[in-house]
Amino acid sequence: MRVPLSVLDLATVREGHTSADALQGTIEIAKTADDLGYARFWVAEHHNMPAVASTSPPVLIAAVAARTSRIHVGSGGVMLPNHMPFVVAEQFATLEALHPGRIDLGIGRAPGTDQATAAALRGVSPYLTVEQFPEHLQTLLALLGDDRIDPGDAARLHATPAAVSYPEVWMLGSSTYGAQVAAALGLPFCYAYHFATSSDVDTALHLYRSGFKPSPRHPEPHVMVSASVIAAETTEEAQFLAGPSRIMALSLRTGRLGPIVSPSAAAAVELSDLDRAMLDSLPGTQFAGTADEVVAGLDDLVTRTAADEVILAGTVFDPATRQDTLARVAKAWGL
Repeated sequence: MRVPLSVLDLATVREGHTSADALQGTIEIAKTADDLGYARFWVAEHHNMPAVASTSPPVLIAAVAARTSRIHVGSGGVMLPNHMPFVVAEQFATLEALHPGRIDLGIGRAPGTDQATAAALRGVSPYLTVEQFPEHLQTLLALLGDDRIDPGDAARLHATPAAVSYPEVWMLGSSTYGAQVAAALGLPFCYAYHFATSSDVDTALHLYRSGFKPSPRHPEPHVMVSASVIAAETTEEAQFLAGPSRIMALSLRTGRLGPIVSPSAAAAVELSDLDRAMLDSLPGTQFAGTADEVVAGLDDLVTRTAADEVILAGTVFDPATRQDTLARVAKAWGL
């Protein structure tokens, strides 16, 4: 039996459209994922990016959870250095109270933006720094019902006055740091394979599994890996639809940020030798082809990483392309 599949979405803004269009597209994609049998639907946290409307995961999660019925909804992830732990705890405790047993809280350490924007998010608070991440993560866990952790000064705080259940907390990462933190705290771990180098995943997952300390909620290590996919009727069509993801990948590395371009516009872009070299190392979409080709790539990824779940990312111009991809992969995967 194949492992569960999930979906990661950024609410991407395309040329000629608004943030409102992007957010509505995310809701429609989530409804499709719910209907098709995907396990989770996660939204990202990025700031001050013309192509991304997913800036406030708790708000978007509330909208998605209200429009779906079965699927787990969560963050992929909340960038904890941008927020005080008590605020995050209250937000996700409220979401869990509204949708018991369906809320995931994925936590990341990166800012999800550039340094200037991160400074604007954090203000002058001396309490919001990357260096305090381990302390803040443990405070957050204590606030969300983890009895193993001494809450310290947070003992007098209650994120939810009368909690019946708590969101499932995940550690996210694209390096060995996140893997080691997840192992030490007995948390499930999601590795961002869709934008990290392939060699890092082996080291990170080895450190996670070998160093895992069982927790009451997770007696065994649990790994999810992300992959960027686009499926279409033919390989050629999928490669054409993947064009916008390639331009997006280049824009992130060259600072030429903008909304998602159409596949036709992407195909018309003249690439330099340097651009092509960048795309050889990170092509924008890892698995673009027919559903059978995409599933074969995912099967290889699961075999290599021994992943317990896979979460599917994908930068496309039209939300309908993502919905079609999810439908084709779900059928070929056997959801």
